Amino acid sequence: MARRFVATLSVLMLTALTACAELGIPNPFAANSTAVVPKAPPGGNYRKVSELVRFPNFFPGLGTLYVQPETLPTGPFQAYDREGNLVSTIYMVPISDLEARKMFDELEASPVPVNHVDMYYNSGHPGVEEPHYHIILWHVSSEQAENLT
Repeated sequence: MARRFVATLSVLMLTALTACAELGIPNPFAANSTAVVPKAPPGGNYRKVSELVRFPNFFPGLGTLYVQPETLPTGPFQAYDREGNLVSTIYMVPISDLEARKMFDELEASPVPVNHVDMYYNSGHPGVEEPHYHIILWHVSSEQAENLT
């Protein structure tokens, strides 16, 4: 059942991305963009993940993560590059929640357009110890994401 849910979720995300592109929603990371890219720290109740649990201040491949503690384990997590630019919004969805068919209503989203989506399994780590899926809404190109070191 979890696999079917994950597949459906993936199709919905890709459909939304395609619709945004067809509607001409601007990419703030394009060379000619005038959009304002959010800077770290995100403000509000967001805290650095490295201040909440044993986790690196900057995690290669993701960046510096911030989360509102009351939204754990799902998030959203906001990820920033070394220059403090928002690069992705991440959800960490526990397998147990998928298997229980838990509803995720009105998950907070970033106002920054999404360039692409990655989704992969993680067996657990500090902050989200149980097995879960990372759903990463990248606000930068695949090339920029790969260079987060």
